[in-house]
Amino acid sequence: MADLEFERRLEREFAQSAAFSDEAAFCRSVEARLNQGWTLRRWLIGASGVTGGVIGASQLFMTDFIHRVADLSQGSTRLLESSVSQIRPGVSLLGLVSTDQIVVWVAAGLAIVAIGFVLTRVIEEI
Repeated sequence: MADLEFERRLEREFAQSAAFSDEAAFCRSVEARLNQGWTLRRWLIGASGVTGGVIGASQLFMTDFIHRVADLSQGSTRLLESSVSQIRPGVSLLGLVSTDQIVVWVAAGLAIVAIGFVLTRVIEEI
């Protein structure tokens, strides 16, 4: 039969870990190594995303994507312009901003949103 007092003492000893003199320094070094790996991964993922975005944008501009979309939406554009001109004669809603300017403004808006995401991520890390 097992000695209950011995088993309880053995359980208490295994439940308490031995304290080492360099415990804090060891924890800091392990955490620094782990954080260094994540920082490198974040930079690589961010650089890959920026590179992919630049390549994608250049492909859209090289294929004359903007003019193709404008050609496809010509019918709806005429309908919208006729509706606006009936409401307010002499005002061309779509003539105020060209298609190229719309793309630039959309890209600027998306860049602002991306900067907001980066700032929130940096604030979380601090």
